[in-house]
Amino acid sequence: MRCTAATAMGLVTGAALTLAAQRTRLGALHTRIELLEQAAQAQRQANLAHQQRLHWELLSKAMDDPELAEVLDTYEGTVSQKKQRQFLFTNALYTNALCYYRMGNMTREEFFGFARGMLQHPIFREYWYATRPHRATLISTSDEAQIGRMVEDLLVQLDETDTDEWWVVGEPPSE
Repeated sequence: MRCTAATAMGLVTGAALTLAAQRTRLGALHTRIELLEQAAQAQRQANLAHQQRLHWELLSKAMDDPELAEVLDTYEGTVSQKKQRQFLFTNALYTNALCYYRMGNMTREEFFGFARGMLQHPIFREYWYATRPHRATLISTSDEAQIGRMVEDLLVQLDETDTDEWWVVGEPPSE
């Protein structure tokens, strides 16, 4: 019986040591995964920032050169060169805010406030109406499509309101 008890005690001790070693390795793996996820998130943010900078550079060139702006004329020649430049700048403002949101530097509620303010400007509204076909091509689950629907809903609410206090129209989304 003593031999069996000693054997059992040895097995239990061995199992406990093995389990402790596995927990240590598992903890180290978990820490490594967290670090890799943080690095991946930082890389995504750096990529978004880089893409935003490239977007601005391209739009700036198009705003400065009517011949380049023609490449971006998806309005079938229905807008003047001046309006095209205004639309390009409006797109840059909107895309910048969208990028800021996607990077986590702006909440959805803050974006809602930005959109509510921008929708007060007739050029932004005209741009928004003119680019509806563009947004219709977005993947419905993408951040850009979801934000676009939020802005579209807000525009409808602003159009239907009977108050001059535009800053209180609409219910900011919950995160």
